[in-house]
Amino acid sequence: MTQLSKDHLISLAKEFGTPLYVYHAEKIKEQYQKLTTAFSNSNTVFFYACKALTNVNILRYVCQLGANVDCSSINEVRLALHAGFPPTRILYTSNGIAFSEIEEAQSLGVIINIDSLSNLEKFGQRFGHSYPVGVRLRPNIMAGGNLKISTGHDKSKFGIPVDQIGEVLAVVKKYNLLVADLHIHTGSEIKDVDVFVKGIEILFDIIPQFADLQFIDLGGGFKVPYKDGDTETDINLLAQKVGAAFASHPNPGGRPLQVWFEPGKFLVSECGYFVTQVNVIKETSAATFVSVDSGFNHLIRPMFYDAYHYIENVSNPGGAEKKYSVVGNICETDTFAWDRRIHEVREGDYLVFRNAGAYGFEMSSNFNARYKPAEVLVKDGNAHLIRRRDRFEDLLRNQIELSL
Repeated sequence: MTQLSKDHLISLAKEFGTPLYVYHAEKIKEQYQKLTTAFSNSNTVFFYACKALTNVNILRYVCQLGANVDCSSINEVRLALHAGFPPTRILYTSNGIAFSEIEEAQSLGVIINIDSLSNLEKFGQRFGHSYPVGVRLRPNIMAGGNLKISTGHDKSKFGIPVDQIGEVLAVVKKYNLLVADLHIHTGSEIKDVDVFVKGIEILFDIIPQFADLQFIDLGGGFKVPYKDGDTETDINLLAQKVGAAFASHPNPGGRPLQVWFEPGKFLVSECGYFVTQVNVIKETSAATFVSVDSGFNHLIRPMFYDAYHYIENVSNPGGAEKKYSVVGNICETDTFAWDRRIHEVREGDYLVFRNAGAYGFEMSSNFNARYKPAEVLVKDGNAHLIRRRDRFEDLLRNQIELSL
């Protein structure tokens, strides 16, 4: 498995300072090759769900690997175009947005998925049959690691409920819409590949009603391992089951349907390392607190999702394991880990958070007027600064100072 060494991470921390996000290009390539190898005998295309990490250098690298890109906002579309993706390799899946965003996406020539009857109606009024469109459906399937990252259940805001398919068809007929793809996405952290098969089975009842259909988009949500004993989604088994499902349910009319997936976290989570330095160790009767030079302003996933990140003391890997509560330095409760067994920690040690490539920097903020960290990309053993650390002027950049 492709990993950066402890010594390499320490040297990067000393060179670029902490806190620091480090991304390993070869790990992204390894993950992408897992997908393309497993699905090599099928008509399958992968769109990188770039909301996981949008640094333009990461986007360029993913584009060079051959993946397409999935965008959740018009600005992600602009970033993808800036990074070199042609419009035909950019998928824009809207979510409760103003129709003006969809109009702009159409003007840029990208692939569009619509997730509401309201915007589908507006699209029909504006474009009719002149521009292909995809429809995002909500399959009413509960899946994913927890409710915050489950998107396909019957109380989710995402997509048009499958029980409203009659209303979708009425809009399609009214405006002679050219529906090129049907899209579903059930959630994140999906380990059971049968969840995808269940989604396909729901779509098979719907597919015959769309004469222009070319693509089936099954979303993303592949699981990645976070701790010892964790397993990732069995991509080979997924490929087998998806292939078998489509072989037994051919598209009416005999046209082969291309299958799309939207991996985000799967591609970049394990490539990322978040390197911090220990400021203070505080002994109390309840816990030994290790305070690092960061907080949920830089890595919010543990506080927001109860997400687990393996934390390693790369400065003292041979030390005796002890229990620590790892916390941040901002003026809020920002606990990264309670009672975590870590090799003995000393002030000044470097602690590294694994699986920090997805939704780490991307969800960071300047809370407490703290600077956002730098980002570094390691490729072919060479480290490249791809975002400098914030400076004081960055905190004031968009403020307008008045003479009051």
